[in-house]
Amino acid sequence: MNSETDSAQLRAMASTAGYGEAAEALAEQYESVTFNEVHREVLHLFPSQPSSVLDVGAGSGRDAAALAALGHRVVAAEPTAELRALGRRIHADQEIEWVDDALPELLGLTAQERRFDLILLTAVWMHLDERQRTSTMARLVSLLESEGRVVLSLRHGPVPAGRRMFPVSAEETISLAHSHGLDVVHEAQREDPHGRPGVAWTYLGLQLNAGRKLPGITTQQ
Repeated sequence: MNSETDSAQLRAMASTAGYGEAAEALAEQYESVTFNEVHREVLHLFPSQPSSVLDVGAGSGRDAAALAALGHRVVAAEPTAELRALGRRIHADQEIEWVDDALPELLGLTAQERRFDLILLTAVWMHLDERQRTSTMARLVSLLESEGRVVLSLRHGPVPAGRRMFPVSAEETISLAHSHGLDVVHEAQREDPHGRPGVAWTYLGLQLNAGRKLPGITTQQ
């Protein structure tokens, strides 16, 4: 490919391989657990007042819909057309702006110079290789409002057949966040909400460093 856009599209396609064919089953899986259950460790990090929110890799729109219901202005970025269509249908009662955009570049939102108070990445980070994780962290920072937050989950455990995933760790992610001006305000570990054997998660709350002292990190088991 001869352009940055074409290269970005190829990387996005690799990260989402297999998701279109399994969209119906995946949407059923995503919707089988509630927003509050999935995010129980980080609910206190979400804005209490109506804010601008970006849900990256929004899937079926479960999280986007819950946040929209709370009064937030939500953009749901989902590169898999089948999941976007399902999300629009399942959560038609909520005002969600669905966009076809993907990591690591998020070229569409970047071109529009959008900014967000909260960026949510649920079960996304493990789809990015090491180089992509570095460029993604920089891109997320560029999309944050002053003192905005990134809340993301890190998957640990066996890789399902047909999926593109990489090992990720809290240590690497925290180091990468610090190098891009993000402070860690929360870290928690938990079991898999779907009860899959050998699968566990780390949840991180990151906040853009605006030169002020932030709350100390809290750790939960």
